[in-house]
Amino acid sequence: MTAIKSIPGPDPDTRIPAFRLPPLACDAHCHIFGPGDRYPYAPDRSYTPPDAPLEMFAALHAKLGVERAVIVNASVHGTDNRVALDAIAQSNGRYRAVANLDGTITEAGIAALHQGGFRGCRFNFVRHLGGVPDMAVFDRIVAMVAPHGWHIDLHFDAVDLPDYAAMLQRLPLPYTIDHMGRVLASDGVRQKPFETLLALLHSDEKCWVKISGAERVSTAGPPFHDAVPFARALVEAAPDRVIWGTDWPHPNVRVMPNDGDLVDMIPLFAPEPELQHRILVANPARLFDFD
Repeated sequence: MTAIKSIPGPDPDTRIPAFRLPPLACDAHCHIFGPGDRYPYAPDRSYTPPDAPLEMFAALHAKLGVERAVIVNASVHGTDNRVALDAIAQSNGRYRAVANLDGTITEAGIAALHQGGFRGCRFNFVRHLGGVPDMAVFDRIVAMVAPHGWHIDLHFDAVDLPDYAAMLQRLPLPYTIDHMGRVLASDGVRQKPFETLLALLHSDEKCWVKISGAERVSTAGPPFHDAVPFARALVEAAPDRVIWGTDWPHPNVRVMPNDGDLVDMIPLFAPEPELQHRILVANPARLFDFD
């Protein structure tokens, strides 16, 4: 039996960012882990994180100046979405969530999640997290969530993006691509996966991208500035369909970032205050139904 690897937790010494986030700024991609004694980790998970519970999550956002958040229910919790559901219930309308679902989900189950503040569901295509999902289940869930106005959140390895572009364009609902497509900065902005991502943004109004995961895109390491040209290109391609997130508590990263440093990258991605407001406030409010 293969041992489940343990991963490190986030940097505990969050730096207060110099960049001041606007009112109602949203961290549109972040996670809550556990506590495991209350929200057990899935037995078939690919890694075990240290607990990063709601109290740590809320304290981080208070320090950064984040007022809204979207909890992406992580693969370590499997299809048990209670950790996000309970957090939303305590948030006074400041949180939304993205669910993990499988073939056992029912129409009533989706309706209950919608009532509880979920506005999307996630599918992992990343190889180290399990690879391609059952596409028959994928198609069935897409058909079930579309009437609720949900979107599909998609996590790809960059190399696979060109193979899925046609499938994405056929989807009957909006979709988000995580972490700038997980491209590698050292391969340059002219690499085929990134050109595919830009082409989707230009040609398909259902396509949204998260300019999160700079530490995943970067190959130079801190301060991760080699990821900036990719974020800038995405913002310029579709300023009304780009959102930002910390990806806290940063599972499976090569180099652990400081979340204050990540906030201070925002004006490098979008120097213009009007664009910052779109990415941080207006766009997530529209996609996740905050208003």
